[in-house]
Amino acid sequence: MCTSGPGLVISDDEQGYDLDLFCIPKHYADDLDRVYIPHGLILDRTERLAREIMKDMGGHHIVALCVLKGGYKFFADLLDYIKALNRNSDRSIPMTVDFIRLKSYCNDQSTGEIKVIGGDDLSTLTGKDIIDTGKTMKTLLQLLKQYNPKMVKVASLLVKRTPRSVGYTPDFIGFEVPDKFVVGYALDYNEYFRDLNHICVISETGKEKYKA
Repeated sequence: MCTSGPGLVISDDEQGYDLDLFCIPKHYADDLDRVYIPHGLILDRTERLAREIMKDMGGHHIVALCVLKGGYKFFADLLDYIKALNRNSDRSIPMTVDFIRLKSYCNDQSTGEIKVIGGDDLSTLTGKDIIDTGKTMKTLLQLLKQYNPKMVKVASLLVKRTPRSVGYTPDFIGFEVPDKFVVGYALDYNEYFRDLNHICVISETGKEKYKA
């Protein structure tokens, strides 16, 4: 791992860590290959992002917008660190929260149309779990423009290096990762693994077991 640009870069040859070194729920013991990003590292990186966001936002009121479902853990931890900075520093900024869920389907098949559920007061900061191609986030940002926010900043825990990318880069990045399918820390595979603290690489056994 190394720092490069706005995020912590995890190289393509990073193998992760043996499962036996960590506390893994027994019901997932055979469903994972490796621990890819340990929970403690996620939290430490998230704390640093909170500092960067506080510095960047100045005195602006933040409307923190969580993109469900995969973003809820990152969003909650990020806001906890921002609230701690509000309590313990000389400067604080007011903050409200809102939630949306993005749906893209037609007869259970994914389409290019994004349906937004929720979101009453959309204004400044959005929090997302992982940006893959960037298409969904670019669509969401276009939808946010109708609310005439003073500014929009995007924080994403993970950004994938993939040839399918449309070139979108969020303002705050936790980790830049290879194009691997990862689960845990609210990232799911057919709704499973959201209850896993670490970000892990799913095994072929796990893919088959929880295949829709």
